[in-house]
Amino acid sequence: MCNTPSVFPASLQFEQYGHSDTVFLPVSDDSGSRPLVLSLLHHLISLSLSLSLCLCLSLPLSLCNAGLWVSVSITRLKLGKLKVVRRQLLQRYEHQPFVSCLAGLYGCQWRRYQRARAQPGECCCSRLECFSFGLLIVTFFLSFVFLYFWSEAQNDYNDFDWFNFGTLGFWFPWSLVLLIVAAALFTYIALLLVLAVCLLSEGQRLYLHWSHKTGIVVTLVFSVTATAVLSDLWSEEWWTLLLSLQITAPFLHLAAVALMAVLSWPIALHFFRMNKKGRQVSVLGLYLSVLFSLYLLPLGMYSPCIKAPGTLGRAPALIGHRGAPMLAPENTVMSFERAVEAGGEGLEADVTISYDGVPFLMHDSTLRRTTNIADVFPNRTHLDASLFTWAELQQLNAGGWFLSTDPFSTVSSLSDMDRSLAQNQSVPSLAQFLEVAARGGSLVLFDLRRPPPGHPYSRSYINTTLQVVQAHINSSQVLWLPSDDRALVQAADPDLQQTSGDKASIQELTDARITRLNLHYSAMSQQQISKYRSLNISTNLYVVSQPWLYTLAWCAGAQSVTTNSVHILSTVNKPLFLMTPEEYSLMWVLTDAASAFLIIAVFIFHWWRERGLLFWSGSRQTHENGPYSKFRTEMSDVWSISSVNVRPHLRSTPSSPVAAHLATITEE
Repeated sequence: MCNTPSVFPASLQFEQYGHSDTVFLPVSDDSGSRPLVLSLLHHLISLSLSLSLCLCLSLPLSLCNAGLWVSVSITRLKLGKLKVVRRQLLQRYEHQPFVSCLAGLYGCQWRRYQRARAQPGECCCSRLECFSFGLLIVTFFLSFVFLYFWSEAQNDYNDFDWFNFGTLGFWFPWSLVLLIVAAALFTYIALLLVLAVCLLSEGQRLYLHWSHKTGIVVTLVFSVTATAVLSDLWSEEWWTLLLSLQITAPFLHLAAVALMAVLSWPIALHFFRMNKKGRQVSVLGLYLSVLFSLYLLPLGMYSPCIKAPGTLGRAPALIGHRGAPMLAPENTVMSFERAVEAGGEGLEADVTISYDGVPFLMHDSTLRRTTNIADVFPNRTHLDASLFTWAELQQLNAGGWFLSTDPFSTVSSLSDMDRSLAQNQSVPSLAQFLEVAARGGSLVLFDLRRPPPGHPYSRSYINTTLQVVQAHINSSQVLWLPSDDRALVQAADPDLQQTSGDKASIQELTDARITRLNLHYSAMSQQQISKYRSLNISTNLYVVSQPWLYTLAWCAGAQSVTTNSVHILSTVNKPLFLMTPEEYSLMWVLTDAASAFLIIAVFIFHWWRERGLLFWSGSRQTHENGPYSKFRTEMSDVWSISSVNVRPHLRSTPSSPVAAHLATITEE
């Protein structure tokens, strides 16, 4: 047969990351069998070439001496690894619309070339953007504090609006407007923070658009200014905030721990990509300090609603504050009737003595807010209410203001009949008020305002009022609150329930034969209420209109509350929040344990991924003999590839027709 040398290579090597396996095929030296052997070799080499072309691997070909043995070197093909790379590249392309949306909303970078990725060892943003991101975080917390402060002050919005009415001279629901503005600004800042965290999780460098930077500054200035002004004018509302934490703290703790668990993803990602130990220590130290503080925070929490089973007392009785001012004009007969119908066990009012000695109901010192005095007596709008005679007071309308100002935003819920009835309300006398209470068997509690000096009844107003009380209601239904001449009142009518509006020592309360305390809800204390109860002294808290505050008063053991919302609180059949110590401890431990497990898992995942990517990025190998064609994939940057481009000028010098068609894939 033909003895010409074979044109096929004596060895064939497949290279992939420097690993190779060599297979030797024995060939007989018998010349008679050479054509069969050459045919077999031809098919084997053709099959190998087809496989190498499909996998896009460099296939250096070389001619070797024909001999008895043909060495075929086949590199172990890491098909699984290549599939992972391909899948990650495809996922990266699929993420592009999502990343474009994030970057567009955050920094107006809608196109791919406008944004950049943070490479390993680089900071996530420039110094200016780091400052902007830090300012965003500070603004988020300050705006949240103000929003929480003002939302929890909702119990006293009516007082705030009427304070502004007295200052500005016109009615406007400032409290509601302030709440809407605070909620809108906080939502805006929260969305910006979510966008920033998502961009960091995607490995993008942060760039905040200048309009958002302006919005952050405006929100920060608003939050700080509003908090400072309200703290100066209404500092007692901070006590309301502290009380609210006795209800909301367990849930705020749960939300804060969940937030820290979510933030662990971008923090761990950038932590393992930093190449400076100082940055790593500062970032991880700050994160862990906040996390451990949250874990231990429940140790300092206190709530009267975390109590042993069977220790919860009966629900506090409801006393209508000026009747039912959400359903009818305050201090009117209609208002008191609505309070009784809604389930109120008591009625509270404000009593003033007219110039001719008739006790009537009026809270303010003037008639300007709750009557139409500007229409009837336009020249006397600023006079003290006690300087009008009863006949003059009867000429005033005491209901129209309620429909026009809608102080509680409840007028729309009234029927046409109720609106008509409210429109025609007049200023009631104390006698009319007591008759409504007597018919319903309700307790009576009222503030008595002393007439100004020079008033005909400035010295006898106590006796005048007491005579009306004794004539129209059972004295045992009356909680006598005025402190002036208390001893004389007790001597004249010992059946009155003596009530004090001030805290005093046990001895002083006992000597004065006080049977009930009427205290502001900010003075709520479970220990003091229990102490007073042991001495048969009941506690009434005012003004409690929000269900969460009513829940707190219930858990603290208060016997009654004065409220603007009898119709709402009467439907509260159980505390909104009530847990046993064991249940709360279990919730605390499970929350901390679950978050710790999740955070550790996230950090381990990012450590494993960064370590694996770095390992494979350093495992490329060049064949030591002759030229070759290289298939280059930066494994350490697979997750951060934003676009892939084939650059012809970066191609390796081809050593074969196969290699000439293979290009270097690089990151753009």
